[in-house]
Amino acid sequence: MKDQILRKFFLGFIQIHILHHAKKEPFYGAWMIEELKEHGYNMSPGTLYPLLHSMEAKGVIEKEEKTIEGRVRKYYTITTLGNEILEEATTKAYELFKEISH
Repeated sequence: MKDQILRKFFLGFIQIHILHHAKKEPFYGAWMIEELKEHGYNMSPGTLYPLLHSMEAKGVIEKEEKTIEGRVRKYYTITTLGNEILEEATTKAYELFKEISH
């Protein structure tokens, strides 16, 4: 039960993390898996890619396919809607952090 609850909370954090990086520069899935791992999130491709597809379907990120060394790689960037959501989520997260850290 505890793991299920934490997983749901962390999924929101992960989506904010994805939007943050999508705003900084285009990224591809394997890179994001490594980035999230550095922050303690152990995500498999089978978890990350459906999440990226869901975020794309909601219009917060978009993908562009590029051929790199003969292989097609999907790069994700933030959309205008995603940027608006990231700004609001960042504000709310900061307010929450200030409240719970005192």
